[in-house]
Amino acid sequence: MAEVIYGSEIAADIKADLKQQIAELNKRNERLPRLVVILIGNHAASLSYVKGKERACHEIGMENELIQLSEDTQESELLALIDKLNQDAAVDGILVQLPLPEHINESRVLYAISPEKDVDGFHPYNIGRMMMGKPTFLPCTPKGIMEVLKRISMKELSGKHAVVIGRSNIVGKPIAQLLLAANATVTITHSKTANIKEITKMADILIVAVGKPRMVDGSWIKEGAVVIDVGVNRDENNKLCGDVDFASAESKAAYITPVPKGIGPMTIAMLMSNTLDAYFAHQKSAQG
Repeated sequence: MAEVIYGSEIAADIKADLKQQIAELNKRNERLPRLVVILIGNHAASLSYVKGKERACHEIGMENELIQLSEDTQESELLALIDKLNQDAAVDGILVQLPLPEHINESRVLYAISPEKDVDGFHPYNIGRMMMGKPTFLPCTPKGIMEVLKRISMKELSGKHAVVIGRSNIVGKPIAQLLLAANATVTITHSKTANIKEITKMADILIVAVGKPRMVDGSWIKEGAVVIDVGVNRDENNKLCGDVDFASAESKAAYITPVPKGIGPMTIAMLMSNTLDAYFAHQKSAQG
């Protein structure tokens, strides 16, 4: 049976460290890190995600602000707001909660955020630096996955075969790049991949990020593999589940992350970490 790796426990350790760092700033009466989240409309899932980020800020003592705009907000208004926040020296991180209404161009909005305040790690400048192996803000979910791998027996990724199911800009592509930078051999699979099960069964590390409830079962998994489930879905009974059928996968894998309490909490912890990094970078820049 696999060892279940609870990202919620790792995230709690990370947040405890961040809380201590912020407490030290508070003792010295220094300005505290500040994250601003922009939410358009009342999308239930988005609101839930935003509340989770607010709770995390409160837990570690980070200042945060939620700016909630109406569904009919024009793109020009949103861009003007982002520009204002870019110029505000008291703001360290800016996050625009996705998805956006159809009349707003997502790329234009994300690219408008200053790379120095792009704590989601989605700006082309930061993505480019990641591709080149340069220090930068990493997308939060892939960064969280790498942290999980570091904390289990996969500290040495060199030569391991990692298979990623999914090719999104948010998870699939960046995690493949981070694994490649760690000297793993990486295969990216997706909806058009032929004989996908034969490929996944060769994986030492299997990362699943497709958004299909319980798509991957134990027959897809190599004995002793590490299985990272990024999916967050609702099944036919409206029960929260991942992209991996946990029950059958658990009997094959050496390590597995559950849903919930797996990668989701790590994503938020990495957002907090990125924001604190942005804060220190801004403070250093202000001091010349």
